[in-house]
Amino acid sequence: MMKLQRALLIAIVAMAAGWCAPALAQQAQPKASPAAPAPPASALALAHQLLEIKNGKALYEGSSAGIIDGIKSEFLRNNLNMQRDLDEVAAKLKEQLRGREGEIGKALDIIYATSFTEDELKGLIAFYKTPLGQKLLDQEPKTLNAFVGFTDAWNVNLASEASTKFREEMKKRGKSLM
Repeated sequence: MMKLQRALLIAIVAMAAGWCAPALAQQAQPKASPAAPAPPASALALAHQLLEIKNGKALYEGSSAGIIDGIKSEFLRNNLNMQRDLDEVAAKLKEQLRGREGEIGKALDIIYATSFTEDELKGLIAFYKTPLGQKLLDQEPKTLNAFVGFTDAWNVNLASEASTKFREEMKKRGKSLM
């Protein structure tokens, strides 16, 4: 999965370098489906517990920092004389945007809570003692595809936001990025 995350980050940085359309940011909100109601809090809690057991955070930890570093690298290619400033702005942005990966975690909770019933989540948490384990194997690729779709839009949105913040911070310093 780390290879997938790395490939997504590379694609996102490439898109950010091309100054992605802000309309993509609107896609970053998780949606189960247009007709599906929001899952109940109890189902979300079970999904969250399941994802903790499965170490779901490993899928997205460090995404913000990776995006910021990628954008900084892109700016550095055309602004070699600004490395120190770009390093400082990157550190500042990492601090400002730290914790944003929690948005991905919440979306993943929603995806799982809408993909499985509460009873099914309880069964999965009980270490796959029933045929439910087989359903997980069947459902997981669909769930992960939905997760990847959300993180793709989330990454584009954060990359656009970070890129704008880089420009604003550099402008405050009297410097213009190419």
